[in-house]
Amino acid sequence: MRQYHHPDRDNISLTDVLYGLSDPTRLQIVKMLATKKEITCGEFCLEMSKSTQSHHYKVLRDTGIMYTRLEGTQHYNSLRREDLNARFPNLLNSILDAIK
Repeated sequence: MRQYHHPDRDNISLTDVLYGLSDPTRLQIVKMLATKKEITCGEFCLEMSKSTQSHHYKVLRDTGIMYTRLEGTQHYNSLRREDLNARFPNLLNSILDAIK
């Protein structure tokens, strides 16, 4: 089964998080993740190719913003809110407030 890389909390850097949030599509994904505990890839309803969606999910995982859990054939995605708040207090809330 495929496994995804997720950086440890201590290895999440501010520059990586800001890069991950620098794209409007990724901001849209983060905004959706903030409203639910977990979302499958199919629930995002993004109007772009699957390969482009996969790229955005990978960037969000690699930068420590999103966690992907596999269960069978489903990919469940969640926001790493606790880890992000531990590393950068109130950063995520400030960004979410700004994009609402």
